[in-house]
Amino acid sequence: MREAIALARTTPDGDVPVGAIIYGPDGAVLGRGVNRREADRDPLAHAEVLAIREALSHDLYGWRLTDCTLVVTLEPCTMCAGALVGARIGRIVFGAYEPKTGAVGSVFDVVRDPHVLHRIEVQGGVLEEECQELLRGFFEGLR
Repeated sequence: MREAIALARTTPDGDVPVGAIIYGPDGAVLGRGVNRREADRDPLAHAEVLAIREALSHDLYGWRLTDCTLVVTLEPCTMCAGALVGARIGRIVFGAYEPKTGAVGSVFDVVRDPHVLHRIEVQGGVLEEECQELLRGFFEGLR
């Protein structure tokens, strides 16, 4: 998580600081991403989606990331949770809970919905306070 926090600090100005890293089964980094919606003017440019795209670019696993782990500083939203299910990620580890849009247990639970064919292991609240501090600093700067 500390690597994801450090990565989140590199998020372009104006974007919510979120860092996401996908690790392979051997612990190698396969993909990284930070939020770039504002910078790229792309509503799909969430940290998780960018990390998935980079991880799949290695063509090691086809489109399935079954034995891989995503570490992300903020609980994924519905779009990202759906993308992670679609990519068949094996595990999600996240820092801060997102009480307004979180889709890995807070508002929705996309990844553990009984209708979803792929099951993902989830661990939330890892270094939660440090991850929340990134967000607090960003949003306080907007006020």
